[in-house]
Amino acid sequence: MADKRILLHNATYIITMDGERRIIKDGSILVENDRIAAVDKTINTSQLEINKVINAKDMVVTPGFINGHCHISYAHATRGIFPDDLGNDYLVNVFRLQDSMSSKEEFLTSLLAITELLSYGTTTIVDPGSTKHVDLCMEAYEQTGVRLITGIQVTDRENPYRMNVYSHDEALQTTESFITQYNGALEGKLHAWAMPFSPEYVGGPLLKDLKLLSDQLEVGSTLHINNAGRFKSDGSKESPILALEEYGFVGSNVTLAHCVGLSDKEIALLASTGTAVITCPTNVVKNGGGYGKNFPLPDLLEANVRVGLGTDAGNNSNLLETNRSMYLAAVLIKDATGDTTQIPPEKALELATIDGAKALGLDSEIGSLEVGKKADIVMYDTLRPEWQSLFNPVNSLVYSADGRSVKTVIVDGNVVIEDYVPNFVDTEKLIREVQDIGTDMMKRNEVSFPQKWPIV
Repeated sequence: MADKRILLHNATYIITMDGERRIIKDGSILVENDRIAAVDKTINTSQLEINKVINAKDMVVTPGFINGHCHISYAHATRGIFPDDLGNDYLVNVFRLQDSMSSKEEFLTSLLAITELLSYGTTTIVDPGSTKHVDLCMEAYEQTGVRLITGIQVTDRENPYRMNVYSHDEALQTTESFITQYNGALEGKLHAWAMPFSPEYVGGPLLKDLKLLSDQLEVGSTLHINNAGRFKSDGSKESPILALEEYGFVGSNVTLAHCVGLSDKEIALLASTGTAVITCPTNVVKNGGGYGKNFPLPDLLEANVRVGLGTDAGNNSNLLETNRSMYLAAVLIKDATGDTTQIPPEKALELATIDGAKALGLDSEIGSLEVGKKADIVMYDTLRPEWQSLFNPVNSLVYSADGRSVKTVIVDGNVVIEDYVPNFVDTEKLIREVQDIGTDMMKRNEVSFPQKWPIV
């Protein structure tokens, strides 16, 4: 097969995120097939056949953003319905509604979530196992061209969330079957991991064996840890994170999501075991969790714990845009500590790109614009008010820009968003279909939350 080449040229700035953190002014990128072949001021292509030329004038070019924790399969159908004062009934309603979804409804809802993420510059997503009809949703993953980590969410304890309760052996068999079937699918863009739900509803013996399985199959694993240090697990007097070490569910291929409320002892354990953390500031802020006070981001970074960013679900934080998660990570710590030197914009951008890749064990493939890496590239249009005036592209990207200015997105060497338009779906038709799905879901489940203001 002949090589396929794309040339991006004349970019105002290319923020490479390479080892030297070079920012190339008036630069070019050559893509060959699925990988970056050159990044430089100028690239000699006189002897090459170029299939597509993209004029990047007035563009800031970055690596594709990485969302390390984002439920994509159910939330968009009922986005924005939950009042802020719903309390503990929130999750019960979330899972109740999700449980009623058909495979086609989940496919269309997933397709809309991925369309949003790609349109705003996120090219790699971790969906933490909450997709139920994966066989059909694989079509959405293939159609969009997204890079995805997913799995089957397992529990072996009764829970209030309608999650299937497996026996120990069933959970292991289900996980192994999923990983064997899907890991490396979609030309390597899909990674399959072990995905127990949380230590509240997954016992220590199962956690231990799932970690052994992920080691054996050479894949990752992820787990929800909410309000670390407050929950008990298996009657242990210690926090779940400390208990995870007893079960062996720590290490370089383990990524823990949320982790609000970490103690110094827990941070030391994460650092010593090489366990990664995905933080979702959009979720914490929306739910009144006191992010700057309760999530020790500076301490984790000082301890060299691998940290990446996520957003959680579109009906939880209500936000999926990794740009905004990056912004919040930068500003909330400053606000809480009164120290404006904390989490500078450069570190926030690292969290959304190369650090996020490291947290997922994928930094040899994605997270920066370097020769040999996968061609996951985002182009921001700076001829927009929020980008001007433009002198420091990192400051502008973190503090004033957002996904609205994403003009072109490339994943694995394929253009998926061009001139702001997804090339894989009729967005308006999809939006109307998902709106109808949500209306029907609420009706058949008899779920309704009164508006606080009258709609006339």
